[in-house]
Amino acid sequence: MKNRLKPLVLALILITIFVLWRVGAFSYISVERIEELKALVDDFGMLAPMVFILAYILATVFFLPGVPLTLLGGVVFGPVMGTIWVSIASTVGATLAFLLGRYTGREFIVNKFSDSDIFNKLDNGVKNQEWKMIAITRLIPLVPFNAQNYVYGLTDIPLKTYALVSWIFMLPGTVAYVFLAGAIIGGEGDVAKTFTYIGIGVAILIALSIISKKYLSKGDKDSD
Repeated sequence: MKNRLKPLVLALILITIFVLWRVGAFSYISVERIEELKALVDDFGMLAPMVFILAYILATVFFLPGVPLTLLGGVVFGPVMGTIWVSIASTVGATLAFLLGRYTGREFIVNKFSDSDIFNKLDNGVKNQEWKMIAITRLIPLVPFNAQNYVYGLTDIPLKTYALVSWIFMLPGTVAYVFLAGAIIGGEGDVAKTFTYIGIGVAILIALSIISKKYLSKGDKDSD
């Protein structure tokens, strides 16, 4: 039964991605259309958080852009609640994609990524650095987020380690983007509060940039 189910699930994922592409979902979920997306989520009232989380999870699984939805979380729910909802959604979505890559679409993912630099870097990184590799790639966007989730499913990293480390090290970037997007709403007309939120977001982005440069320069030295 399980062997029969795997190709059906994989086929469903591929068909869904194709349909989403045909109807323009990839272009609809964009920074330029944040206001339209906000109005769409707001229409659900008390169910808005649940709808947002579900949409974010589906976007992660089906390779839809994540940054616009992260910003949307801040715009719709404000910095604090936006961070909570985005953190939950991104972690669940990343974990679900990981499981699909490991147990359902393994052959497809292997065929697609096994010869690519993405897979080789992540696979070797997990073997040599274990959970630290996940931490690095979550903090520093060297590899596309959606691709990471599936490719990590092909490695030997345990599920619990993957989910926990992903959550912890995705959190700084989530806070930065959500706080920047939600500064106006979260400030509620309080200029000092608004600039505080903006300052938090900018400070985290600067810190991540410094970490990125140090890591890349270390990688260049190691390769010499």
